[in-house]
Amino acid sequence: MFDKPRWEVEGRGWPHAEHSRFVEAGGVRWHVQTWGEGPVALLLHGAGAATHSWRGLAPALARRFTIVAPDLPGHGFSSTPRGPLSLDRMAAQMQALLKALNLQVDLVVGHSAGAALGLRLALDHPPPAAVVAINGALRPFAGPFAPVARGLALGLFANPLAVAAFAHGARDMRRVERLIGGMGSRLDAEGLDLYRRLFRTRGHVAATLGMMGAWDVEPLLRDLPGLKSRLMLIVGARDTAVPPEVSRDVASSVPGADLVVLEGLGHLAHEEAPERVGQVVLERAQMLGLIEGGSS
Repeated sequence: MFDKPRWEVEGRGWPHAEHSRFVEAGGVRWHVQTWGEGPVALLLHGAGAATHSWRGLAPALARRFTIVAPDLPGHGFSSTPRGPLSLDRMAAQMQALLKALNLQVDLVVGHSAGAALGLRLALDHPPPAAVVAINGALRPFAGPFAPVARGLALGLFANPLAVAAFAHGARDMRRVERLIGGMGSRLDAEGLDLYRRLFRTRGHVAATLGMMGAWDVEPLLRDLPGLKSRLMLIVGARDTAVPPEVSRDVASSVPGADLVVLEGLGHLAHEEAPERVGQVVLERAQMLGLIEGGSS
């Protein structure tokens, strides 16, 4: 078993730690942040991230929503369950968490792989009114993630030396900056340090690789035309991890889907410009009647 990020060490000064708690559900000890009032918005981060990914966007949404932001299984401060970190299984585990919290979700906001997870959740369980996919990973990764295709990711996941080598290299902030820059994004020093804290622990790295290697989005893509939730796709025009044409293809296959392209932003658009992304999300929520219009 690989070492995991420790709340008392890597979690020091963690964004919005005052809203953190730990919940047992679905075979996972979840780190989850909850706060705010109103309809329930479930925030699902992407592969390799954690709740810190929402540090800028969540406060804006919490003024109008009840925020539920978990670390995905194996990521951040959530435990790694036994068995594969597959899309279907993680959706079932997420539903178990929501049941434990006694919450029905009205809006899902998912980034990258979190968008795919949110869509699987919406298809297999009580559907929310809307799903917002930010640079949704609805095709195999391209750009800097191309070498980490499913087979290679599984191979690395099973190789403790490879996991340890990546975690050791992540202690160098310059390497983390290059990784983020390779996705078309630019983060401030705080954002880079938060990723560095996670990447330097082998448990987080192993879970990221295991998740990427176990996922198969083809069944999801076949099921998407039957989605009952309204779908909005937000795209960073500079994204090199999930090219914008992926979201365009998905938008054309899902009836009623909307596509918004944000110029100048990369794969981590919601971290680079949380105000811009938040405004788009709130406008969509108002159009659907989830929240009333007016000041956000």
